[in-house]
Formats: sequence, structure tokens, C-alpha cells
Amino acid sequence: MRKKKQGFRRPVVIKKPKQPQEQPSVDPITGKKIPKSFVFSRGKLPAPLKQLQMDLRKLMLPYTALSLREKKRNNLRDFLNVAGPMGVTHFFILSKTATSSYLRVATTPQGPTLTFKIHEYSLAADIARSQLHPRCPKDLFKNSALIVLSGFVSGDPPLQLTTNMFQNIFPTIDVKTVKLSTCQRIVLLNYNKDTKLIDFRHYSIRLQPVGVSRRIRKLVQSHQVPDLRNLQDVSDFVTKAGYGSESEADEEAATVTLSSDIGRVNRASTKSAVKLQEVGPRMTLQLVKIEKGLCSGEVLFSEYGKAGGKGKSDDEMQGEEDSDGDEDEEDQDGDHPEDSEDKDQDLD
Repeated sequence: MRKKKQGFRRPVVIKKPKQPQEQPSVDPITGKKIPKSFVFSRGKLPAPLKQLQMDLRKLMLPYTALSLREKKRNNLRDFLNVAGPMGVTHFFILSKTATSSYLRVATTPQGPTLTFKIHEYSLAADIARSQLHPRCPKDLFKNSALIVLSGFVSGDPPLQLTTNMFQNIFPTIDVKTVKLSTCQRIVLLNYNKDTKLIDFRHYSIRLQPVGVSRRIRKLVQSHQVPDLRNLQDVSDFVTKAGYGSESEADEEAATVTLSSDIGRVNRASTKSAVKLQEVGPRMTLQLVKIEKGLCSGEVLFSEYGKAGGKGKSDDEMQGEEDSDGDEDEEDQDGDHPEDSEDKDQDLD
């Protein structure tokens, strides 16, 4: 009998999974160490505060652990053990007591630690729902945000320490060599000396060429042919909405002259209007305590008492937060109580 000829079989190619790229620890341009962060919680948090934790992780991208997984048995030492090999320089620690919510910002491994009381907050989802046209491009969190501090007096030691802390949380930039296309987000902290409150805002940056209509701008940005069926001439498409745009009404201080091309519309040596659109989260903070160590040690500043004493250790505060969390667990599905790493790291 004749043997059947075997047909051609396509060879099976097994693709190796892509390994995540290791993030650099030193900026190749400035030569300075790139700050990295962990955002986690101590004690039980209600659902809105858990979402605020995720929003803060997104805000700190790309130099943070977006999928950091916590376990109830983890203590501060576990986070420190992981932070060292990964080059983590700062901790953002959220906690909840029976009366208030708190955000601690600490420098690893030896402090200092700044404790802020969260008076009010709004989630990124709340900000997006309040906007008619929310803006969140896919590459918005590809680069780190810029930091702008306003109202912080240099002569006040607690405010000076707060300024240094937040300036060191984000990577430094070289104005002469920075690529304008990487500057897409900005974090603004404004201090009100009368109320002693800090307004924390997070915006996206976009540029619009001055003197170009919205129709022309969209035509250049997209690759689609516009619908001209109801027009008599191509010129009607340009003149229908007028040649000007909403950018012309902006003040002169809101326009900049670009040194390089950004996208298909904003060209070098042309004027563009700077537009800020809030992304969130939004917080109103009050500095209540500064500790010399990492969540412990000598109290350098206290809003409610005398400085110089010894603060509670993190384990003692953890016990208080756990007991308070049990009482507040029933409120997890309610409204905001104050609202009137990309690397998957598992801590064992």
C-alpha cells in the first residue's frame, strides 16, 4: 500500500515571555539618584481610602510599585527589607483612626517622617465625573510628574523640611536638556498661611497652538478625512467656526514659545497656550507632626503639643489603627468620610 504523504506542518514557535525592563536607579543626564516610592496602608481602610491609595500609586508612576500587595501580618520592617534592594527612597503610608485619616510621608531608611491630617479628599474618578471632557492619554503616566510648591515660607523650619521632602520625592530635571514631550503632568502644593492647610492638586499638561481653530487642530492631529458633504467649498471648513480659537482669549502669561516640536500641531518657535486639566486625586492636608526617625523617634514638630518628646513606634500606632478599623468597617460602602511598579511585589 502507498504511504500517505504527510502535509507540511508549521513549526511551533514558543515565544518567551517578555521580561519587564529594570528601571534605572540613576538619571543618565543629571547623574542623580532617581527617587522611588512605596504607597501602602497601615491598619484597615474604608473603600474610598483604598481607592485613594491606588490613585496615589498612579500619581507616583513610573517609579513606584503599582501592584504592591500587602498582607495583614506585614509590618514596617518587611517593607524596609524589600525597599533596600529595589532602591525605594520614600514611603507614603495611609491610615485611618476613629476621627480622622492620615498620610505619612517618610524617607527611608532612617526618616524623617511627616504626618499630615487629611481634611478633605476627592478621588480621580470623582474628578473625571465632574468634567465634561475628561482627559487621560495612554502615555500620561509614562514619565514622572513635575512638582511646583507655592506659599511655603523658607524661614519656617517645619515648612522648609516639608519643601525639601516633596522636592526630593520627584526626580530632578535639567531645564537645558529636558524633552518637553516628557512634561505631561504637574503636582501643585499650595500652602495657606492663614489656615495652615496645604492644597494638593494633580494636573495634566497640554499645549494648544495660538491662532489655530479647533477644526484645523483636530484635522492635523487625526488621520481621517473630514466630512465635507454639506459644504460648498473647502474654505468653508476653515472659516465656518472662525479662524481664532479659545486659545486667543488666554493671557500672555499663559503662552510659551516652544524650543522643539511637540506632536503634529505644536511646532518649534511658535506660541502655544499652556492648558492644565485636573486629573486627581485632590487632597487638603495639614502638617501635624514631624518625627526624626522612620515613623518613630524624637518629635521635631507637633501641631497639638510640645515638640522634643518621643513619638509612638509604628507597631504601637498599628495596634491603634487596627482597633479603630474594626469599628469603622461597617462604613466601608458609604461616602467619603472627609469629602463635605509596575512590579508585582508580594511581601511575605
